[in-house]
Amino acid sequence: MQSNRLLENVRVIDMSQYIPGPFATRQLADLGAEVIKIEPPGGDPMQFFMHTDASEKSPIYRHLNRGKRICRLDLKNDPDRQAFRELIANADILLESFRPGVLERLGFDRDTLDQINPELIHCALSGYGQTGPYAQRAGHDINYCALSSQSIVSGTSERPVIGYPPIADHAAAMQASIAILAALHARDSSPGGIYLDISMAESILSWQYLPMLSNADERAASILSGGAACYNLYQCADERFISLGAIETAFWKNFCDVLQKPEWISRQFEAMPQQGLIAEVTEIISQHPQSHWLELLDNVDCCFEILFTVDGLARHAQFKSRQAITENCPTYPAWINQQPVKTSADFEEIKSSDKLHWKSI
Repeated sequence: MQSNRLLENVRVIDMSQYIPGPFATRQLADLGAEVIKIEPPGGDPMQFFMHTDASEKSPIYRHLNRGKRICRLDLKNDPDRQAFRELIANADILLESFRPGVLERLGFDRDTLDQINPELIHCALSGYGQTGPYAQRAGHDINYCALSSQSIVSGTSERPVIGYPPIADHAAAMQASIAILAALHARDSSPGGIYLDISMAESILSWQYLPMLSNADERAASILSGGAACYNLYQCADERFISLGAIETAFWKNFCDVLQKPEWISRQFEAMPQQGLIAEVTEIISQHPQSHWLELLDNVDCCFEILFTVDGLARHAQFKSRQAITENCPTYPAWINQQPVKTSADFEEIKSSDKLHWKSI
């Protein structure tokens, strides 16, 4: 089977907007699922988000929806609602990102969906989940990261940082796609519909096991958050940066040897935050431009890498060899059966609900 046909004959309705849901269903489309994205009459706000040219759709929107077919429906309109019912009847998966209760008000509550398609996998992707005191609360990535403690433990000792790209949005997308694939697998042996309640806040909360289990709630104070000299970012003389991830003693020793600083070797696991040792390394790195450190450290086994700018990614030898970027966009992040996954370059717009139907299998 071709690498991009693993989900061939799987039919997905995507009613989500912005990043989390579209990213989740785009992963399914990349692997061969047939995805029809249903948008309201005004379209997905993401079509012009972070894009100044109102005459064309955002390249971000195109990237998130590559390989899908897109149609606008007004579910308050009887013909459009009927077209939607017909899609549901033959779908495997419905992913929506409404606030709890909205789909019900549109006439598609859980009982109705079960009647239309008893085998449907319904994934409800929302900010805080379908239940609880925050169920109706509005939010975005910055709020989910704040609530989960992700923000308070990330950044410098002076202040937290905004994660970018939006970390909770993508954590939720991954959670949704994994749960959907698990439900598809379960349905093979135990037929019946499955209802998935995915919370964006809980998705990023599930990533907080490191600070929770290590009691590391102080920013830049642990080995993985900037508190150690061996695992840190350093600014060069030209104001560019390098990264060092020399957690293992052998890597740290190699780094110290090249810099002719043997006295640093035994200080690797000093009490954190290692402000003194970090300052010493910072001083040395700041004396030369990034190109100097690349030439000196690139072939040293010490977990070193320069910080690449976005415009240089497509030229990087590793990404070129893996065909990881095409047309200035990331491809599907895996090889399957020793070959990269061939993804679609764009989406297809369906202009009328009369033409909205599943492809024949």
